[in-house]
Amino acid sequence: MFAEIVSFTPAILVGVLAVVFLFAGMINLSGRGTVKADFARWGFPAGFHLVCGGLELIGAALLLVPSTRLLGLALLGAIMVGAIVSLLRHREPVSHLVPAFGIAVLLALAAMALSAGGFWPLYQS
Repeated sequence: MFAEIVSFTPAILVGVLAVVFLFAGMINLSGRGTVKADFARWGFPAGFHLVCGGLELIGAALLLVPSTRLLGLALLGAIMVGAIVSLLRHREPVSHLVPAFGIAVLLALAAMALSAGGFWPLYQS
């Protein structure tokens, strides 16, 4: 039973990440709320939220195709590194850092699960 659950975990994790980045990309592309002001405050040029949103949507799409999942994880991981560096550099509150670090950890776990050997080698059939 546990081995069956473990075998589905990477697919579920990747699906959740695809949905997260689909929504993040749409929010960044729309420029709703404080998106434009936040990007300006972090020192990015006008319209950079469009670049980030587009890359997030591309990354989410890459996650949905098995042969491009690792590429999608790498792209989204790079985006999250940039986001975390920006948040730390501008001393954003913990309420912004925790979700960013959480998503980064999920990306790393998904990459480990999908790469050779995974992170549950003892439970593989």
